[in-house]
Amino acid sequence: MDLLANLALGFSVAVTATNLGLCLAGVLIGTLIGVLPGLGPVATIAMLLPLTFGLPPTGALIMLAGIYYGAQYGGSTTSILVNIPGEASSVVTTLDGFQMARQGRAGAALAIAAIGSFFAGTVATLLVAALSAPLTTVALAFGAPEYFSLMVLGLAFAVVLSRGSVPKAVATVLVGLVLSMVGSDLVSGVPRMGFGLPELADGIGFVVIAMGVFGFAEIMRNLEAPEQRGVVAGKITGLMPTLADLRQSAPAIGRGSLIGAVLGILPGGGAVIASFAAYTLEKRVSRHPERMGTGVIEGVAAPESANNAAAQTSFVPLLTLGIPANAVMALMIGAMTIQGIIPGPQVMVRQPDLVWGLIASMWIGNLMLLVINLPLVGVWVSLLRVPYRLLFPAIIAFCCIGGYSVNNSSFDVMLTGLFGLAGYWLVKHDFEPAPMLLGLVLGPAMEENLRRAMVISNGDPTVFATRPISAGLLALTALLLVVAILPRIRRRREEVFV
Repeated sequence: MDLLANLALGFSVAVTATNLGLCLAGVLIGTLIGVLPGLGPVATIAMLLPLTFGLPPTGALIMLAGIYYGAQYGGSTTSILVNIPGEASSVVTTLDGFQMARQGRAGAALAIAAIGSFFAGTVATLLVAALSAPLTTVALAFGAPEYFSLMVLGLAFAVVLSRGSVPKAVATVLVGLVLSMVGSDLVSGVPRMGFGLPELADGIGFVVIAMGVFGFAEIMRNLEAPEQRGVVAGKITGLMPTLADLRQSAPAIGRGSLIGAVLGILPGGGAVIASFAAYTLEKRVSRHPERMGTGVIEGVAAPESANNAAAQTSFVPLLTLGIPANAVMALMIGAMTIQGIIPGPQVMVRQPDLVWGLIASMWIGNLMLLVINLPLVGVWVSLLRVPYRLLFPAIIAFCCIGGYSVNNSSFDVMLTGLFGLAGYWLVKHDFEPAPMLLGLVLGPAMEENLRRAMVISNGDPTVFATRPISAGLLALTALLLVVAILPRIRRRREEVFV
C-alpha cells in the first residue's frame, strides 16, 4: 500500500503543466542528442546544467532525467537508419537494425525499438519505486564510517568497470579527488590549492569541468573523424509492427528488460553492458544463432529494451544512497547540489515529493517517447543530413554562454576551454574521464565523512574495520580491485560480452 501511495504522490507532482512541459522538453532534447552521432547525454547534460539554475528542483531533475533516457531511445534511430550508433549503448543495435533497414523493414525495427523501450521503461520504473523505500531504510542506519566506505566502493566500481587500463582509471579517480579539494578547507575555511587566484576561492565549478571534459573534448574528438553518413533513402513506412513481429520480439523484450533493470543498478556503464549482455543472451537462447546479425528483430528488441531499463534503474543508487552509478548520475548529483539538495537517503525522507515525482515522470517520459517519436522519424532523418561543420560551432558557442552564465565570469569560460584540452588529451591517451568526474563529485562528501568518522572515534582509524557494514564494504572494494588487477580477468573485461 505504501508503494501505491508513494506512486500516487509522484504522479500528483509530475502531472502538472510545468513538469509535463519540462519532461517533454527533456525527452525531445534527449532524442535529438541520441539521433545526432558524436554527442551524448553526458556532454548534453553538462552543457544544459546552467539552464536549470532558474528551474524548480523537481522540474530540473525531471528534464535532465528525460534527456538521459531519451538519448538511449534516440540512439536506436541512427543505429537502424545510418548504421552509426548515436549512443555507445546502441552499438549492438546496428548489427540487426541496419540489416532490417536494408531489407526495407526500417519501420518495423524502429517500432519494435520504441515498444521495447516503453515496456522496459515501465518495468524499470516499477523496480525503482519498489527498491527505493527499502534501500533508503537500510541506508538510514549508515553512519559516517559506512558512508565513507560506501563511496570508496563506488569509486572502485568505477575503476573496475571502466574501459582500458586499471592504473589509468585509478589515476583519473585520484585526479578527480584532488580537483575536489581545490578551494577552501571544509572545516577551517583556509584556502588550499588555489594558487592565490580569487576565482578559485570557492573551488573549481562542477559545470566548468563537466562542460570542458565532456563537451569541448567530445567535439574536438569528433572533428577528427571523417564525416560518413549514408542515410537510408526513401520514405520509411510500416511503423506499426505486425502480430508476427510482436510475437517474435516479446520474449526478447522481456529478457532484455530484466537484464537491463538488474545491471543498471551496478555502478559503472550499466546501459552499455546491459545492451551487450542482452544481445549475447539472445544469441545463446536462439534456435538459429547463425541468423543473428542478418536482420533478426530480436537483435533490435533485446538491446534496446536493456539499455532503456538500465538507464532508469541507474537512479536507484543515486536516490537511495547518493552514489552515482555512472557519469550521467554524477552529473545528476551535481545538478542536485546546485539546487541545494544533498544527495542520499535523507532526500527521500525530507523531500519525498521530489523523489517520487522524478520516479513517476520516468513512466510519463517513456509514454511520451512512444507517442511522439515514431511520427517524428522523418524529422530525425532530415536532421541526420545536417553536416557537423554547422552543428559543432553552434554547440561550442552554447557551451561558452553556459559557462559564462554560471558566475558571469570570463575566467570560467577560459577554464572550461582548459579542461576541454585536458579532456581531449585524456581520451587520446586512453584515459577514461568518467571516473575523474565521479571522484570530483564524491570527493567533498568523502572528506567530510572521513573527518566526521575520525572525530567520532577520537582519531582511531580502525573504526572503518571494526564496524561490520563498513568493514564489509571495504572488503568488497579490496576484492573488486584484486579481481580487476588479475591479468587474465583484465584481458577479458572488454571481451566478456562480445
